Formats: sequence, C-alpha cells, structure tokens
Amino acid sequence: MLAAARQQRGSLQPDHRRIAMGLLLGYGVIWVWLAIEPVSRQDWLLENLLAVALVAVLVLTYRRFSFSLTSYSLIAGFMVLHAIGAHYTYAEVPFGFWLKDLGGLSRNPFDRIVHFAYGLLLVYPLRELLVRLAGVQGSWAYVMPVSSILAQSGFFEVVEAIVAMIVSPELGSMYLGTQGDEWDAQKDMAAAFGGAVLTMVMTAALFARQHPQEQRSSTRHAPSVVH
Repeated sequence: MLAAARQQRGSLQPDHRRIAMGLLLGYGVIWVWLAIEPVSRQDWLLENLLAVALVAVLVLTYRRFSFSLTSYSLIAGFMVLHAIGAHYTYAEVPFGFWLKDLGGLSRNPFDRIVHFAYGLLLVYPLRELLVRLAGVQGSWAYVMPVSSILAQSGFFEVVEAIVAMIVSPELGSMYLGTQGDEWDAQKDMAAAFGGAVLTMVMTAALFARQHPQEQRSSTRHAPSVVH
C-alpha cells in the first residue's frame, strides 16, 4: 500500500507542477498588465515590495515544500486582488467606488475587502503549513491559523506605516489607504480576522462531514489537506 501511495503521488507530481506553473504564469500576465501606467508609480512600487518577495519565496521553496493546489489557487486569487489595488491605489479602485455609490458608503471599501480576503484566502495555506511542517493537530489546527492571521495583520500594519514614513512620507495616506479614518488599521485587522474565522469554520465543517468517525473518535486528529 505504501508503494502504491508513493507511485500515485509520483504520477500526480507533474500535474501539480503544471497547474502551479499555470497559476504563476496567469498571475504574472495580470501583474504585468496592471504594472502598465498605474495611478501612482511610487505607490505601486511600495505596494509590490512584499508581493514580489512572497512570490519569490514560493518559487524558490517549491521543491522543498509545495503547497496543495487548493492553497496555490487561494494565494493566486489574493495576489490578483492585491495587484488591482496596487494599480489603482486601494482608495481609488473603480469597483470600490461602484460599491460606495451602491451602498451609500462614506468611503471606498475595496481596501477593506482585500483585508477580508487576506484572512479568507490565506488562512488555509497557513493552516496547511502548520499541519504539515509543525504537526499541529486537533482544534489547534483551526485556532492557530486564525491567531496567526490576526498577528500578521497587526505586524503588516506596523511595517506599512514604517515603510511609508521612511520611503515616501508624502505618500503615506495614499499608501496606507486610511481615507481619513483614524481606526482604519484596527478595522482592517478585524476584517482579516473575520475572513480567517469564516474559512476555518467552513474547513472544520467540511472535515467533520468527510471524516465523521475520526472526528468523533479523536479530537486530536490532524486534519487532512486537500490537494
């Protein structure tokens, strides 16, 4: 059985690599397209510092640790949203203005949507990392990813503020996208937290439905990861 499992994993590896490469190329095409004549070139450069670093890390570590295709798809989805925000600046994305007019909102909500998507889309890959590398099991496999997303959100809010002050203070408000809201950072963190909680609740429900006997017999079982 072990040999058969290894053989099956080996046969799936080329497909995994091909699809992952397709996601990377698809994101690359969108990224290049949105890199053409952004609203503010300086803001675009600031926004893409961490994005480029993340893509580089994922590519360089693929052989040592490859995420599931589910995780790569979620990461790609978030990166596309980020690329759109970087092109227009988060406070000036047209879709956000449409939502503002539709809902009678006081501000462009696109940046809040992306922060929500940060938790919604990236908490699953983070959970996969914790389960497969750190061996996190049971309820901790759902609690720790959410806690990590909240911690990362706070960390990036601090990093963004420092980068804005050091690199380009005059672009601070545009880069941070506060739109005059003094509680913007806290609301962004809350949005990411809410998205992460939603995904983990759905993941836990899906796991319980697929493995009812394991769920009842042991609360310490390490959740499987969908490939």
